[in-house]
Amino acid sequence: MKTTPYKRRAYYYETDKMGIVHHSNYVRILEESRVDLMRKVGLPFTMVEELGLMIPVLSVNLEYKFPLRFDDEFEVVCSLADFNGCKFTVRYEVNNLTTGKLAVKAVTSHCFTDERLVPVRLKKKFPEIYEKFNEYVIPQTDDKGKEE
Repeated sequence: MKTTPYKRRAYYYETDKMGIVHHSNYVRILEESRVDLMRKVGLPFTMVEELGLMIPVLSVNLEYKFPLRFDDEFEVVCSLADFNGCKFTVRYEVNNLTTGKLAVKAVTSHCFTDERLVPVRLKKKFPEIYEKFNEYVIPQTDDKGKEE
């Protein structure tokens, strides 16, 4: 299942001396859109944390394509690319709606843990969350239609 993109404008404080959004701010933008995605799939972070679950970031990979500038409107299209019941991957495309250009492609990986950071298998401990989360996984395919 797909969700709607996360949208906002680039803020002045996010820009650098060159007038473009500083590269470090994209990690924040990814987090904002990931929190938004979790809310849209029916698993807001507040609920997840009330259940004693944490979702640490395991890795972040960003590919900068074209800069965002102050007040550019942008959207982040993010999707759950894979999920094994504990670990999951989110893919992102940050699209500059002002210029019509792709700004960033990114991938983050995460896992569900308890408060001691011990991995949790959702299928076993929280089957309702496992099912809900699994509904939104959109496997990525290569140019030949094969899953990556």
